[in-house]
Parts: sequence; C-alpha cells; structure tokens
Amino acid sequence: MTNSNTPLFKSASRIAMISVSVALAAAPLAACGRKAAVTETEAQRARAVRVVKVEARAITGALSATGVLQPREEAAVLPEVTGYRVAKVLVDEGQYVRAGQTLVQLDGALISAQVDQQRALAAQAAVQAEQAEAQASRVSGLDGQGVLSQEALEQRRFQARAARATANAQAAALKDAQTRAGKLNVSAPVSGLVLERNVRPGDLSAGGSAWYRIAQGGEIELRAELSEEDIARVRPGQRVTVVLPTGSSAQGTVRLVSPQVNSQTKLGVVRVRLPVRSDIRAGGFGRALFEDAAGQSLAVPETAIRYDADGASVMVVGSDNRVKRVVVKTGARGGGLVALTQGPAPGAVVIQNAAAFLLDGDLVRPVFGDAGKPASVK
Repeated sequence: MTNSNTPLFKSASRIAMISVSVALAAAPLAACGRKAAVTETEAQRARAVRVVKVEARAITGALSATGVLQPREEAAVLPEVTGYRVAKVLVDEGQYVRAGQTLVQLDGALISAQVDQQRALAAQAAVQAEQAEAQASRVSGLDGQGVLSQEALEQRRFQARAARATANAQAAALKDAQTRAGKLNVSAPVSGLVLERNVRPGDLSAGGSAWYRIAQGGEIELRAELSEEDIARVRPGQRVTVVLPTGSSAQGTVRLVSPQVNSQTKLGVVRVRLPVRSDIRAGGFGRALFEDAAGQSLAVPETAIRYDADGASVMVVGSDNRVKRVVVKTGARGGGLVALTQGPAPGAVVIQNAAAFLLDGDLVRPVFGDAGKPASVK
C-alpha cells in the first residue's frame, strides 16, 4: 500500500491536477469552434410558387374555323374584239401588273386593211352627200315657178338628205373600225397579281373563258364558314390569327360578316382581310383563330385550374400569403387561357400551377413571372 506522503503519490496527484486544468482550458476553445444551431421560421420554410393575377385578357383561339383562301376582288380579262390571232403574250402567272398595262397583243394586219377600206367608203359617201346637197340648193326658191315640177324639187331634197345620212353612217363605221383597231392591245382592267393565264400565241380571239384572272391589289382573304351560334360572336374589325398550311401564321381582321345564314347548312360566311404576302396563295386553306368576340374576359392560364370531384377551382393567395381553394366556373378557352365566368375578383392572385400539392391554409412565397423575385400580394 502506497503512503499519501510518499514522493510517488505526490507526483501522480500533480499530473492529475494538470490534466484537469488542461481539459477545462480546452473546453471553451472547443465550444468556440462549433456553430450555434439555427432555428428556421415558418415564413422561411414556406414553399415558393409561381402566381398570376386574375385579369382581363384577350382569348385567341376560343373560336376557330377553317376556310379557303380566295381573292378579295377578282378581275377577268377577255379580248373585246373577236376573230384576230394572238401575236404576243407579254405577262405570265405570278406577275404583278398595273391598270392599263398591255397583257396581249393581237395581229392587226386584218383590222388595218378594214380601217383603210372604211376610210375610203366614208370619204366617198361624204363627196356624194356634198354633190346631192349642192343640187338641192340650186333649186331652192323655184317652188311654184313652173321651172321644175314640185315632185322633181322634192326628189332632189330627199336625195340630199339621204346622201348625208349615208355619209354619216360610213363615218360611224370608220369610227367603229378605228375603235376595234385600238382594242388589239388587251390590257389589265385593274392593278394586281396575275393568278391564272389561259392564252397562247396563235390563239384566235373569241368569246369564252377568261384569258387572265387578276387578284385586285394582290389581296387574298380567308372565306370561313361558321355556325349560326358562332357567327353571332364575330364582329367586323375583330382580330384574327390565320394559320396557313405551311405552319406560318398571319394576323388579319374580320372584313365582312354575312348578313344571312344558309337555310340548309345553317352556316354563315365570314371574310377575313389578310396582308399581301407571297406565301398566302389563293385556293389554299387556312385556320382562323378568332379573338374573343367580347374583346377581353377575366382569364387565367389553363394550368391554374384544378379539377376534382367538386368541380373546377383555383388556389387563391391571400394578403397573408396563405392559400385558399375557390370554386370557379369556366368559359371560353384558347391560347392557353381559360375565361372565368364565376370565381375570384379581378386582381386576385392565384397559383399558376394547379398541380402543386397545396392545401387550404398553407403558407407560400409567391413569385410573379418566370424568373421574378418573391413579392407580397398585399
């Protein structure tokens, strides 16, 4: 047994006291090296969600219809004189022409000879009329003097008038021949785009099918047919997006709404004015997406609508950033939007994605836009 007063016992005690002192001195240093625990608040734990406002928007595509592309006004070109050969064809399909521009030239050899012949006949008739009038003037004042019988006097006067009438007829025939000679150049009645050409050099001018078809001003519009119910929602001036067969689109406006509906098909015609573009071709098809006829409606994105056993609803974010389910009634759809005929008031903030797992009373951090900063909905 070791005595507490022995040198060995005293050394061991000193070592133990030094170890305790070192441990006590190191404890504050270790505590300084550890971070204090951070407690998150409920607001910090709130889920960030994208939100949109319930506001008036134009719903494009809520009403749609297909139709055919056709010229707004089409002009047909035919020769005004018949029986003459085509000498030259100056314009082909796809070209733009101006009013009065020569499209076809006819061979004028035959009409030129007719004009010369008629000019000679008119001159001859004019001389004969002058001669007859001179003979009639020489017997004026001889009535009742017995120099010539009254019958002879009247005959000269009648011959003078007849000769003058013949001269006038020949002059009119000359004018007709000259007019027909001026029609040897077949010209465009309007300015526009040549859609079709049906004439070749050597053809004989005659009545029948048109030589050219011209879209006046190059304007092509969409002729769409809508049901009796839908056409009541369309008005002149309404904006329309027309999707072409190529996949491209053109912005147009309603030019004309038919005042009547076909009694058999119950369809009415709507004509949509389109811009003049090379990819808008007559005879093709187009799909018209009409903006909402009422102008603008309270609407939200389609993704904001939630459907369950109780019907359609949206999740509204209150001023305290807590969500609440609100039942809605939907209307027209188009362009990714849904009109709300019944639901939250204008300006209300709703969750953009209805698929988000949220319950009534959940606290959220609303984010407006695709990459916006969290914002208060107050």
